[in-house]
Amino acid sequence: MREVAERLRLDLPGTKIVVAGTNGKGSTCAMLESILLAAGFRVGCYTSPHLLRFNERARLDGVPATDEALVEQFEAVEAARGDTRLSYFEFTTLAILRLFQQAAPDALVLEIGLGGRLDAVNLVDADCAIVTCIDIDHAEYLGDTREKIGWEKAHVYRTGRPAICTDPVAPQSLIDHATEIGADLWRFGHDFNYSGDRQQWSYGGRGQRRNSLAYPALRGANQLLNASGVLAALESLRDRLPVSAQAVRSGFATVELPGRFQVLAGRPAVVLDVAHNPHAVAHLAANLDGMGFFPYTYAVFGMLGDKDIAGAIAHLRGRVDHWLVTDLPGPRGVSAEVLEQALRDAGITPGQGEDAERTIARFASPREALAAARGRAGENDRIVVLGSFLTVADVLAARGRSGP
Repeated sequence: MREVAERLRLDLPGTKIVVAGTNGKGSTCAMLESILLAAGFRVGCYTSPHLLRFNERARLDGVPATDEALVEQFEAVEAARGDTRLSYFEFTTLAILRLFQQAAPDALVLEIGLGGRLDAVNLVDADCAIVTCIDIDHAEYLGDTREKIGWEKAHVYRTGRPAICTDPVAPQSLIDHATEIGADLWRFGHDFNYSGDRQQWSYGGRGQRRNSLAYPALRGANQLLNASGVLAALESLRDRLPVSAQAVRSGFATVELPGRFQVLAGRPAVVLDVAHNPHAVAHLAANLDGMGFFPYTYAVFGMLGDKDIAGAIAHLRGRVDHWLVTDLPGPRGVSAEVLEQALRDAGITPGQGEDAERTIARFASPREALAAARGRAGENDRIVVLGSFLTVADVLAARGRSGP
């Protein structure tokens, strides 16, 4: 990466904020982008993966990059790499960083793809780095404990620069690495916090308070944790990126992020959530519990084979009445048959005992499963689409072609 970046003379302008973590990265990036735009700054934002179009990954001032702009950068990277081999993610990251260099925004919000230490985005020296909640995912690459994974993610921190951690129980390995390199570590519950009631919430940092805030437009109880990390980062950068109270309010009020506890209009209620590991599914389950009573809940469920399928199912047992399991495409996708067996292995056996009213049905695609769920569900029931970006993306793509 560094070799090809040097050939490209890559030198990024503006204030650079890098966001790592197991869950909450996308929400954190979206809120940062929204607030900074509301404050009048020009902002580049890089996130992954995309849901429908690759262009979603690179936004300038809230607008996805055009095909033409991206192709120009792809050609430049291809010419510069010579015999150097690059992965898909490395190649496209270099292209998007070069796009941002040419656009010269005031601020860059950059999401780590996987881990931190060896991720392509860690090529960038962050002026402020955020690590969100840490849990076990991608264990084959990052390790099988929170301590190992925390150490990998802590490598986005830089000496003498703000290092935000929103995990309420930060791994000791993360704290030790930040201390070892002399990063300016801001820990949730130590350097910043939040409080709130049903109507509003407040943020308290090292030297700044923001009171009487409306809840972010992103749904879910866990979003205040992400939002407090966003405000800690902005507090740490306030000399470089001053943000008014009005910009904070406006940014939180208008932020959008498809596929994160996204509730579609109409009845029955349809909830889309890309939750794809047990930690994220646990948050989804808590958010579902907060929605009120529904006679029956249908789950359109598709996952990838390298995820903890049994761990995800464990958080939904007792909350789902009808499982519509679906194949997912590609070498990592698992079949509906495998998911059905995982449900049965978890003790979910339709027609027996406490599961007498439950059903399991297999489908070839998420859109077919959702169509079947809509056909079976009553208007007061609820349908949850979850398990992967691919599961939600297929439903959104079908919805885009057929209308709301």
